[in-house]
Amino acid sequence: MEITVFDLTSIPLFNQDVEDQDDPAPVKEFKQAIIHSDALLICTPEYNYSIPGVLKNALDWASRSDDIPSLYGKPVAVMGASNGMFGTARCQIALQNLFISCNMHPLATHKILVANAPHKFDASGRLTDATTRKSIQESLEALVRWTLILQQGQAALRKTLNGTA
Repeated sequence: MEITVFDLTSIPLFNQDVEDQDDPAPVKEFKQAIIHSDALLICTPEYNYSIPGVLKNALDWASRSDDIPSLYGKPVAVMGASNGMFGTARCQIALQNLFISCNMHPLATHKILVANAPHKFDASGRLTDATTRKSIQESLEALVRWTLILQQGQAALRKTLNGTA
């Protein structure tokens, strides 16, 4: 598995008038990164019991297209960490609605909800909690399996539709 981190800070606030002219370069780059990925891994904090604005804005941009949006049919897993005791549970629930509306395929198992995060990371941001590290490894392995299952299903469907099955 190769993970590419995409920094969302360069993506401007969504604006229909701007989109009508053409997507800004950072938005195009973001959409292309999604299109060329096999799956998405969203790692996020939780703000005010929901999705952080920067993440929601980026996903709003990615959900829009004249033809097939970059998020359409994409496998996705979510990991989150928070200072509180629920570890981004509410954010992850809110993301499920977005995944449904974008026809994404979320990994239903292996949710990573890192509660009391300051006690599980060192001063440099390195995860030190062995149990959480093991859970993350299991979640990443499950995302790979989920992605392969979906890819095999899509390939079988294409064969059927092309009359070669």
